[in-house]
Amino acid sequence: MLGFLGAIFTGLLAVLCDGVGDFDAVAYGGVRVQNGDHHCSGTVELSLHEKWETVCGDGWDLRAANVVCAELGCGVAESISHGAELDPDGGGAITLTSVHCSGHESSLIHCNFFFNRLSICSSQNNAAVKCSGTLMEPVLTVRSSHAVFSVGESVHFYCRIQPRNRISNVHLYKHGVDTPLVTQSADPTQIRVSLVLSDVETFQQGSYSCQYDIKGGSPPKLVRSPPSDPVNITVVDLLTPQHWYNTSSDSPAGSVIKGESFNITCSTPRQYPGASFQLRLVRSNGTVRQSLPAASRSVTFTFANAQSANEGYYYCLYRVQLGGRTFVSRESQPLPLAVKDPDPLLSPMVISWLVSGVTFVIAVVVIFTVAKVVCNKEKKPSELERETRTYVWTSRGLNPSPSTSGPQQTGSSSQIPVAHPLLVAAGNC
Repeated sequence: MLGFLGAIFTGLLAVLCDGVGDFDAVAYGGVRVQNGDHHCSGTVELSLHEKWETVCGDGWDLRAANVVCAELGCGVAESISHGAELDPDGGGAITLTSVHCSGHESSLIHCNFFFNRLSICSSQNNAAVKCSGTLMEPVLTVRSSHAVFSVGESVHFYCRIQPRNRISNVHLYKHGVDTPLVTQSADPTQIRVSLVLSDVETFQQGSYSCQYDIKGGSPPKLVRSPPSDPVNITVVDLLTPQHWYNTSSDSPAGSVIKGESFNITCSTPRQYPGASFQLRLVRSNGTVRQSLPAASRSVTFTFANAQSANEGYYYCLYRVQLGGRTFVSRESQPLPLAVKDPDPLLSPMVISWLVSGVTFVIAVVVIFTVAKVVCNKEKKPSELERETRTYVWTSRGLNPSPSTSGPQQTGSSSQIPVAHPLLVAAGNC
């Protein structure tokens, strides 16, 4: 029964409106909106046979309006109205009435409608739409005055958006990542939305942008804004440096010899431009610091002459200035270093050995000298011995002959030589 009545109503309406619409492709010249607050809002007008005419607002809904917005490239329909609200004098002649669209058509001419040739619809009731329009590019900023952060800190972004009635969400994207890192719902009245990136890590360093969505039309669909200009952030992670010392191989472990040179090397696994190493010496009477620029991942502090003032605990740390901020690593583990006096050249034991050796050498020399003197005396008689022997031989009537080895007798009787007392004394010497 209802179907029958509907058929009768459609037939009567077709008669009154001069039939169901079917545009000639040549006759249709496009669609536009006029008298709105921007180029994507206003009274809907169609170009038919090079003449702009309007659409009746009876039955006008978001589905039809969404088709108009899509055809214009103006996003989605945010709201619908009647032309009298925009143009009290009315627009052009109303050509179409009872427009029915599914919302998926590419053009209004593909929807169902009737021609209004009998002027049933008043010009004060023409259709109007407010489309989202070409969404403006948002602006992304960092809330802080710097864009350099330490690992574990939170980064607060602000995304400034175009005020819209149907803004749904605002997204924060990292360059090279398809899915948003942060998504925040937006109130229709907001023009700035906060996006927080918590507990940042080094892999989150890079370039970021934001976008926002407009939800509208029927059936509802999302239109996304273009991305904002990129904002770069740097994430600093200063690892604890390592350090060691080098000195003479003769030095005991953990010490250097007084007066000798030594050096301490500080090293870090990750390098940043403009960084420096600081070496801190903690000793009993205070703390001494010195710094060297970190042209590479390691730097060496050299000490040419080790003294007692160089004794203590050494610590290394890594410092870098980026984006107006100063970052300092944790200090390394303490490196204890003692300064030892050099060993004496002549120790008591060495002196004892030297004295014993010298005494032995002197004793050998004395013994050798005495023995030599004694030997010389035995081989060659002294002047006293010769005089004594000459005296004895003469007194005994003996004639010493230089050609013989002993004295010769001058008479027939034999004489026995008697040793002189001086000779005996010389022999005993």
